[in-house]
Amino acid sequence: MVTLVTDARRQVPSTDVVLADPRLADAQGRLGRTLVRDAVHRAQQQARDGKIGPAEVADAAVAELPALASTLTPVLNATGILLHTNLGRAPLSAAARDALATAAGCTDLEYDLATGQRGKRGAAMLAALARAVPEAQAVHVVNNNAAALVLAATALASGREIVVSRGELIEIGDGFRLPELLASTGAVIREVGTTNRTTVADYAEAIGPATGFVLKVHPSNYKITGFTASAPIAGLAGLDAPVIGDIGSGLLTAHPALPDEPDASTWLRDGAALVTASADKLLGGPQAGLLLGRADLVARLARHPLARALRVDKLTVAALEATLAGPRPPVQRALRASGLADRAQRVAGVLADRGLRAWPVPTQAAVGGGGAPGLPLASAAISVPAELAAPLRSGRQVRAGTHPAVVGRVSDGRLLLDLFAIDPDDDDVLAAAVLAAATPG
Repeated sequence: MVTLVTDARRQVPSTDVVLADPRLADAQGRLGRTLVRDAVHRAQQQARDGKIGPAEVADAAVAELPALASTLTPVLNATGILLHTNLGRAPLSAAARDALATAAGCTDLEYDLATGQRGKRGAAMLAALARAVPEAQAVHVVNNNAAALVLAATALASGREIVVSRGELIEIGDGFRLPELLASTGAVIREVGTTNRTTVADYAEAIGPATGFVLKVHPSNYKITGFTASAPIAGLAGLDAPVIGDIGSGLLTAHPALPDEPDASTWLRDGAALVTASADKLLGGPQAGLLLGRADLVARLARHPLARALRVDKLTVAALEATLAGPRPPVQRALRASGLADRAQRVAGVLADRGLRAWPVPTQAAVGGGGAPGLPLASAAISVPAELAAPLRSGRQVRAGTHPAVVGRVSDGRLLLDLFAIDPDDDDVLAAAVLAAATPG
């Protein structure tokens, strides 16, 4: 008796046959042929491995399809860190998101519709920024705060000295160090003072004919305590050199919840010639670097050849204008939020009613993202089993796009889902995501 062994690979339907399935044909128009074809190939491999039958390949391919053509996954930030750099820092307001959708097509970015002539790029955005910081004589925007410092150093201090305190030669994210960033522009770093104490006199002794400017940096991602001293902007402004202040965190005006966080308006009033800041931190907008200050310096920077390489695109122009002119963005709403304990109680109750071991707990949140280091912010979280951390981050419901990923923090064997950075409108979304992650199968 002869037994015939059928090669499983011959039974797997061809790629073209699977792609002809109406669901996959429709998906090609939404996601593109490459992503759909890759999903089909993964499903075919499952059939060759004997995990599914040949007739199930199309169904498996549909299940493999990503929710979007982009690999970026929507995330609910339940870490308790308001500006989480790894999660994209500030979430945009609904107004900014709508502006992005409009800007995605053709717009009057550099066109005057009334005259039919070339218009000023981002004029309304710059006007909105100027209104937000009336202490600034002029404003300019580049693609991030590091770019703002690079442009200032290149235009004002290339081949000259930048006088800066040793205690403010910071390292920012991903290992980038401020001294190396500034030195790359051709400027010479003139260090003054010590790590913990620098006075106005230290700066004054270093200023001379070779000085390009004095740089005052807010050490936004660490805090030195004890026997310390630092020179205030008002003291530095009386020296014989322009003062550039890097506030970093993007706070444009003083905020009652952040009493020790410097803001652009105050530093400009105190005499800073130029202030740089990030737009995607406490301002709550898209990634951008803000340059605010004296009209002559801003004009010099804006017309420097490097400014072209650092300019923002139409999406940033739209989102930043909407952030400045529109309703208060999520980051600023979070800093004024109340009722967090009541929200945690309600969400925990929803989960407990479905049989999950969940309860509310008081927590302490933080600004993060280079803002208000060491400042605890009262918050509340929902405590759930720690084994839900992984499926909430990358479970099947996340891959299918039916629920956003949820990132919390594990503490004392429990997963804490902090509500500080979560919009109240997303409380039900959070509860549904947790229940989906807890459902087997």
